[in-house]
Amino acid sequence: MTANPFAQALPIVAAVAFCAFAAPAVADPVKVVAAENFYGDVAKQIGGDDVAVTSILSKPDDDPHLFEASPQTARVLADAKVVIANGVDYDPWMEKLLAAHAAPGRKEIVVGSLVGRKAGDNPHLWYDPAYVKAAGKALVGALVAVDPAHKVNYEERYAKFLESLKPLDEKIATLKTSFAGQPVTASEPVFGYQAGLIGLKVHNEKFALAVMNNAEPTPSQVAAFEDDLKGHKVKVMLYNAQASEPAVKRLIQIANDSGVPVVGVSETEPPNATYQTWMLGQLDALDKALSPSQ
Repeated sequence: MTANPFAQALPIVAAVAFCAFAAPAVADPVKVVAAENFYGDVAKQIGGDDVAVTSILSKPDDDPHLFEASPQTARVLADAKVVIANGVDYDPWMEKLLAAHAAPGRKEIVVGSLVGRKAGDNPHLWYDPAYVKAAGKALVGALVAVDPAHKVNYEERYAKFLESLKPLDEKIATLKTSFAGQPVTASEPVFGYQAGLIGLKVHNEKFALAVMNNAEPTPSQVAAFEDDLKGHKVKVMLYNAQASEPAVKRLIQIANDSGVPVVGVSETEPPNATYQTWMLGQLDALDKALSPSQ
């Protein structure tokens, strides 16, 4: 009697079919939307391959204070499971979108509320590493809530993230030891939190607030800023490298003519950088500018 080859093949086919049905489905990455790319970077570092991150403000020439949300921005938020915003009136468009497009189960992290900051405070929260750590911790909680299967992954990456911030904390501590009390001036309060951590004495804060709020500094504020530069009453001028106000450009020129070092800082994380390399690079530039040999 001739053996039936099809009968022999049936168990194999059945086994293959069983494996196909029995194989666990690969979960889609958790969709995370960050208002700004530095929070998006933190989300990528902590979420790894388990998340898909979209950062709304990511271009070096984006002015967060002037950004207006579009229908495309709303569509990006539509299926987000986790959203990160800065708050403190820095990205009011994001908070309005979240309120207008409520989504059951979506986790929303507003960093300002998380760290006890409110409207009127310096909104550049990411310049304080402690606030970034708090945002990262809240992010872990949000990711675990929507994706408990990868809880261990998120917690391990957060621990690694905290470890990676140690050189930044150490650099700030070193600068504090060397330069606490040194007078500097700034065209905007972008660097304000790190200036405070280092212990720098920042001049012309009312001028900086006016520029940040797209208001015209008073003649007396402009004169005081110029006097600090021309009279060498400050060691460094800090400015927002993403802004291009003629008044600030003029002050940069006065600083250069007066031999006062100028250090640019930015509001948006530069391309091909991480939060850590971005912050450390700016601190290295400040260190060089403040060093007596310069």
